[in-house]
Amino acid sequence: MTQTKIIVLDDDPTGSQTVHGCLLLTCWDIDTLCDALQDDSPLFFILTNTRGMDASSATTLTRKVCTNLKLALEKLAANSIGINPIMVSRSDSTLRGHYPVETDVITEELGPFDAHFLVPAFFEGGRFTRNAIHYLIVDGKEIPVHETEFASDSVFGFSHSFLPDYVEEKTAGRIRAHQVESFYLDEVRGDCSARLMALSNNVCCTVDCETQADLNHFARQLTSAAKNGKRFLFRSAASLLTALAALPRQPVAAEAMATYVRDNKPGAIIVGSHVAKTTRQLAILLKEPNVIGIEVDVSHIDGDRVALLKNLLGKISEAHEAGLSPVIYTSRQELVFDDQATRLAFGERVSAFLMDLVRGLPRTIGFLVSKGGITSNDVLSSALSLKTSRVLGQLLPGCSVVRCPATHPRYPDLPVVIFPGNVGDENALSTVLQRLSPTPYENTASSEIAAKV
Repeated sequence: MTQTKIIVLDDDPTGSQTVHGCLLLTCWDIDTLCDALQDDSPLFFILTNTRGMDASSATTLTRKVCTNLKLALEKLAANSIGINPIMVSRSDSTLRGHYPVETDVITEELGPFDAHFLVPAFFEGGRFTRNAIHYLIVDGKEIPVHETEFASDSVFGFSHSFLPDYVEEKTAGRIRAHQVESFYLDEVRGDCSARLMALSNNVCCTVDCETQADLNHFARQLTSAAKNGKRFLFRSAASLLTALAALPRQPVAAEAMATYVRDNKPGAIIVGSHVAKTTRQLAILLKEPNVIGIEVDVSHIDGDRVALLKNLLGKISEAHEAGLSPVIYTSRQELVFDDQATRLAFGERVSAFLMDLVRGLPRTIGFLVSKGGITSNDVLSSALSLKTSRVLGQLLPGCSVVRCPATHPRYPDLPVVIFPGNVGDENALSTVLQRLSPTPYENTASSEIAAKV
């Protein structure tokens, strides 16, 4: 019997922010992929972290994943285990990422497809699409995404919120705007099954959706078309995955996640994201009485790295011993670089330094919060060396919690919060801390420690 499996190539580790019970893979050897393909969950994520790479590296890695995936599917088929894959290239809900690089490679290795769909909606983060225009809700106002800070990204910048124009821009005219097929709200909410069945030749499609109910209804029609032989590829944010997977509620409510905290201990928060929303959230978090801020001045990491690391780890240890949760954050002033390659290389060095800090955290921390997509990927794959992990659920809308295995050599059963940079209101980091604190802190050491660090 053939089983349908949703396979998500995630360009950073935050795509699981609306689902639970599924595996996150930080490696993609054939045996690991075979295990994930046979897992009970209807979907799994392969964390490629390609958003943190240049286009050439993203191409090479995506091709390797797809090649291994094809071999894994063939291996299972040879043992009479049939898998019908639904392929999703999960990326940013603000349109940043290597499009069409990744969808092109997936098509070359695992196609042909009848269509590929752009569905960047992420309702928990206030992102939706109407009349093929993608919007963000900012301070209660609907703002076309090209008018936001994300469109000015130094690596993935763009000029259009009207998705057909975005496609033409990103494909350098290979796909013209008039060639893009748009599924508007009235059709998404009605019956578009005949149109879905008529799609062919990997036509690019955009999908309107204002609510999760819109996507749920559309996903049922997509699934029906797939059962009737249509092959579709998706470039989406997280909300489509909610619709495709159709999971029940998570077993432990967000407000009860403190039950996963180890030994009622304080934790640690690491903040790498530089978007304005994160900076505002950080400022509010640092006012909490049970935390201590520890700044990593990134302009110094290319100097005496060893001394800087030793100094910061000492401050972190002292804070933990005092019953405080250290908030380790990179300096907020973004540096200017001559070109994209130099910027990416420096970012890799900063992340490597942060991961050394994570590896040196006290063994007895109760939890870990990782703020930022690339930061979170490196925490899971590098600092914690997790080959696979399972999503427990969401602590806040858009913020997943995973847990280290009981056999982890340094942090057994440690809950880790994957917190995207552009998610949550200004109090979100503080809310996360409060929900992971089983009992109120009664600690007066904060100001004393602060004076030292």
